[in-house]
Order: sequence, then structure tokens, then C-alpha cells
Amino acid sequence: MTDHAAGAAGAVPPPKASRREWIGLAVLALPCLLYSMDLTVLNLAVPHLSADLKPTSAQLLWIVDIYGFLVAGSLITMGTLGDRIGRRRILMIGGTAFGLTSVLAAFAPTAEALIAARALLGIAAATLAPSTLSLIRNMFHDPQQRTFAIGIWIASFSAGGALGPLIGGLLLSWFWWGSVFLVAVPVMLLLLLLGPVLLPEYRDPQAGRLDIPSAALSLGAVLAVIYGIKRFAEDGAGPVPAAALLGGLVIGALFVRRQQRLADPLIDLALFRNPAFSTALAINVLGLFAAFGTFLYLAQYLQLVLGMDPFRAGLWTAPSGLAFVAGSMLAPALVRWMRPAHVVAGGMALAAIGFALLGQAAGSGSFPLLMTAFIVFALGLAPVFTFTTDLIVGAAPPERAGAAAAISETGAETGGALGIAILGSIATAIYRGAMAPQLPAGLP
Repeated sequence: MTDHAAGAAGAVPPPKASRREWIGLAVLALPCLLYSMDLTVLNLAVPHLSADLKPTSAQLLWIVDIYGFLVAGSLITMGTLGDRIGRRRILMIGGTAFGLTSVLAAFAPTAEALIAARALLGIAAATLAPSTLSLIRNMFHDPQQRTFAIGIWIASFSAGGALGPLIGGLLLSWFWWGSVFLVAVPVMLLLLLLGPVLLPEYRDPQAGRLDIPSAALSLGAVLAVIYGIKRFAEDGAGPVPAAALLGGLVIGALFVRRQQRLADPLIDLALFRNPAFSTALAINVLGLFAAFGTFLYLAQYLQLVLGMDPFRAGLWTAPSGLAFVAGSMLAPALVRWMRPAHVVAGGMALAAIGFALLGQAAGSGSFPLLMTAFIVFALGLAPVFTFTTDLIVGAAPPERAGAAAAISETGAETGGALGIAILGSIATAIYRGAMAPQLPAGLP
């Protein structure tokens, strides 16, 4: 039974969070800001580091992509590890590693060294999202307070995504490309100083040992699937993306089979038999599929069609990011008058209106309508992400909160990758079809 259901059944009201928990929530928001900033900030630095390190085209792709690959592949292992050794401990370990590897990335002398540093950054970053979300699950037992706390948690990711291009643009105007990585150092130092004082420790007292083969299988399955989706987005259908996707699905099937046989599995598959958990996870993936693909279009349109430089384009993406923050913060207030399911349905409907306006803006060339459309769909999707995330972690027992948070984040990474791959491929096909009659015969 979820916390919402328990409250409805007339059980003893759960304890309210104190001032310490709310201050601790502010501490938890710090690594979330960096997590999303590091996904976007490097894109602006690519021209500068290319001139300095002179990477090959393949090396440049790995510099950009390896961070997200390792984040996605390591989430399940890190979330479950936090349940076993302690969520605060894994957050402190990850924060330390993130700060140190940020310094390594900033001063990387070669492309190979930067790829290695970005890979280590991805593994460190994989500890941040599941540990912070599972700590929220254990710090805020009151359903309304937890929903508000998760709204702040999601808003911090949105704020990081909006601030990344702005901070990166400013730093690159004055300093070398490595400066974009050094932003993480003071933030992680603050986390390491305040975390042990303000954050409680939680772990599963009955947890067994981490199953290493299961961890390897989960890493291989997620990496292969994400890599296959990425190659499909870049090169279209072909033997390499098909083999990667098929291999990932086979490894995933082996992973599931192993979990069914273990007394203490890496992931409790019973979670997926909970309708609230499975439905919320599916809606979350679908929403991120739409959001990531659409933001890809926005970045391309602002720079390639309207001719904006990266910094101006980053400024114009800020309103939709702020709309995500506002929608995340408004979500807990909405649930006072409406059921969460109705808020989710209303948010999806509002997002659909935003997408319809986006189609009108593309046809008319109206920039104000374009910005309005992005703000409307961001306002609609933000409550959806807040409540589905709340349902996912609320449906899991407290001792499995880390694993549930990791599943949520892995679903988010997969949904985002699918959105970029599928919607990006559709855009490429439309572009080719429109351009082909205008090009000289025989041109590749």
C-alpha cells in the first residue's frame, strides 16, 4: 500500500518533517543542479576543446556521450548499493568522486584523458540522483510534504538544465574550456561539509551482499540499449544499432532471469506488479520521450534557423526551464483540490496543447508563439514528472527506496534517449525529403 493509500484508509498520520529535513533538502538540491548542468554545459565547450585537444570525430563523440552512457548504465547498481551501505554514505562517496574527476576533466591534456575523466564523472553522477531521491523518501513521510519535496528535487534538475548553457557561456567568454568542469568543485565541497551534519543516514537493515554478476548484467543491458538508440539517432537503421539493441535486450532478459532466482536480488521485480508503480513509470518515460525530443528541436531551431549564437540560444531556453521549475513547485498545491491522477491527466492535456501551438508556431514563423508553446508544454509536463516520481518512490517500501529511485532514473534516461533518437530521426527524414528536390542530381 502506498503512503497516499494508507492516509486514505485512516491509518495513524505519518510524522511531519522538521526544519532539519527542509534544510537538508536544500543540501540535496546542490548535486541535482550539477547533475543536469553537466549534461548540457559541455556542448558549448566543444569548439574550444576541439581546437585545443584536436580529437578525432570518433573521440569527440565519446567525449560528449560517454558521461550519459555511464550514468544510465550505473544507476541501478548505485541505487541498490545505497540501500545496502547507506544512502548518505553513497552520496558522500559520489560527491567526492565527482569533484575530483571534475578537476581531472578540466585539466585533461589529451582527448583520451578527457574521455576517461568523463567516464568516471558518469559513474560518480550515477550515485547522485538515486541517493538524493531515496533520502527524500525517508526524510519526508507525510505524503503532501514528500510531494512538495520531490517537486523541489525536480525543479533543481530543471534549474540546472537552464543554468548550464548560461553559466557555460559566461565562463567560456572569459576562461578556457576546462573552467566549465570546475564549477562542480565548490558545490561538492559544500555538500561534503553540510551533508554529514544535516542529512540522516538510511540503509536496509536486512540487505544482503551486492550481487556482482547482476550489477554487470544491468550495466551491459542498459549500455547496449542506450548505445543502440544513440547510433540509430546518428546513423539511422543499420547492423550496428540493431546488434546493440538486440544484445541489450538479450542481456536484459538474462538479468531478469537471474533476479527471479536470487534470494536477495539487485531489483525486486515485485515492484513491477504494483499497478501504481508500473503506470507511473510508463507515464514518466513517455513524458521524457516527448520533452527531450522537443528540446532537441528547440536548440536546433534557435541556432540553425534563427541564427542565434549558443549563449543567446541558452538565454531563450531559460523561460521553458523556469516554467518547469514553476510547474514542479505548483504541483503540491494542485493536489489539495484534485486527485494526483487527475493532475497528471490535466498536465498531459496541457502539454498536448503546447505541442499543438508548437506546430502552429513552426508554420507561421512566429517567435512569440514559439516561446509561448514551449512554456505551455513545460508547465504541463512538470506536475506529471513530480507526481509520477512521487508514486514510483512511494510505491516501494522504504528499505527499497534506492532501487526504486534508480529504476525511475534509468527509465528517464531511456525515455530521453528514445525521444532524441526517434523524433530526431523523423526530423531528419522530413528534412531529407524536403531538401532532395532542391539539390543537384547525384549529390550524396
